[in-house]
Amino acid sequence: MHNAWALIAALLEGILIGLVFFGGLWWTVRKGVMSAHPASLFLGSLVLRTTITVGAFYFISMGGWRPLIICLIGFVMGRMLVVRLTHNWAASSKPIADGAGL
Repeated sequence: MHNAWALIAALLEGILIGLVFFGGLWWTVRKGVMSAHPASLFLGSLVLRTTITVGAFYFISMGGWRPLIICLIGFVMGRMLVVRLTHNWAASSKPIADGAGL
């Protein structure tokens, strides 16, 4: 029973890592379009998101390969959640540029 709780925790942690990674990517792209220094924003975001993700995966993999696989599945589920949430948000908001004035 203890092992089942560890795998459930790994799944939830994977979802959280996916939300942070892909939510951060979405935020970076939204802010990078209007940034005065987009290259430094994108590079800093990439380094920060990758460091958090790899560190979390390393910590979770200390329990063996099973929690790591479950965490990766949760990571993909987190990506799906971010895609769904941002797609719904983008569909309900106004476009950034509608092509007027071009």
